[in-house]
Order: sequence, then C-alpha cells, then structure tokens
Amino acid sequence: MMNITRLLSSAAGAAALALMTGCVGPTAHISGQPNPVAYRPHNPDKVSVKVSLSKEQVYVMEGDRPLLVCATTVGLPGKPTPVGTFRVIDKIPNKRSASYGFYKSGDSVVPGEAGKGSGSYIGYPMPYWVEFKPEYGFHQGYVWPIPHTHGCLRLHKNTAAKFYALVKVGTPVNIAVHQPEDETIGKNVARPTDYNDPDPDPHYMISPQVFSKPEGPLLQD
Repeated sequence: MMNITRLLSSAAGAAALALMTGCVGPTAHISGQPNPVAYRPHNPDKVSVKVSLSKEQVYVMEGDRPLLVCATTVGLPGKPTPVGTFRVIDKIPNKRSASYGFYKSGDSVVPGEAGKGSGSYIGYPMPYWVEFKPEYGFHQGYVWPIPHTHGCLRLHKNTAAKFYALVKVGTPVNIAVHQPEDETIGKNVARPTDYNDPDPDPHYMISPQVFSKPEGPLLQD
C-alpha cells in the first residue's frame, strides 16, 4: 500500500492524508497475514460487537459464542474512537471518503483533501463500511499496532468482508477501554503486519478494481 506520507511530502495535506495510509488494498488473501475464521450465527438478531480500545481488538459475539475475533486500529488521542454503546446505522460495501482522496487530471493522480486540489476528486476507498455513529465506522484498511486513525476502526482485508457479513443495521456495538473477552478469547489474537506492505499505484486506488470481492464463502457453520 502506498506510503501517503512519502507521496505527500511536499503537499499541504500531508499530515491529514497520511493517517489514511492503508485504508484499503486488494481483498485477496496475502500469505502470512491473519485470516481468522468467522462463524455463521444461529440467530442474527443476537449478534453484537464489542471493541477493546486497549487491546485494539474486535469481538463479534452471539451471546457468549465468539463468531469473529480480530485485530483493529483505533483513533489517535486527538481523534479518538468514540466510547459508549451504539448501533450499526448504515452499511456501504463500496464507500469512498468525502474528506480525503485523490485528484485526477489527465493521466496524473495525486492525493489531496476534498476541496483543496485541482482536477476531479475521487475519495479514498473505504470498503465494507459499517457506520455506528455519524462519520464513524468500521472499514477495511491497514491494521497498525498503534492508534492511527481519525476515529474509525480499521479491519484487515482478510477480515472486513466477514465482519460486514455478520452485522446488520441495528446490531449493537459496545466500545470501551477494556472488554471481559480481553483475558479469555482475546489473549492470543494475531495482528497483521500489512501496514508494512508496499503501496499500490494511485491509479488503482481510484479504479473500481479496488472494490473487488473476496473469493469463497465468508462464514462457516
């Protein structure tokens, strides 16, 4: 994935857009990266989501039954992920950012903030968007080992589509510093290292191919 910090070293929006680094990439599995199993719920109405900010982990539960346990990246201290109890309010599989993205002019594609560039603006891709509070949501992206977002919760490309399939509008979401599951099912969760991946071409990032779908079934019985 593109190191936006390098690419924007001379651009006015460098600091803000750098935080978007790793928001997306090809959805195909990359060897060596965590690829957790996601289980089909017996009753979708009983599914809930818990987020531990201290462990930077997500637990999708059906009562006491874990359906998916995975790593996430949370918001920076100055742009924190909201704490509290919410519900999923929207789902968009092929969402693009309205704040950060790229400007296309002829064959040139350069990163920039919305309203601060020349050419056609195309938002940064945020596949499998699951919104739980206006302007805050889960979405596919690089999963850093430290807080690194504007408040959203990033999920690895091997995980985001599974998470999207498990939740629906109305699914409860509880976000707290700690969760009881941290000391049980959350003790040995593998963390991706995709934030070290090479950057994709900006032309790819503005193309429909960035929203390619994963192969095979997402949920297991």
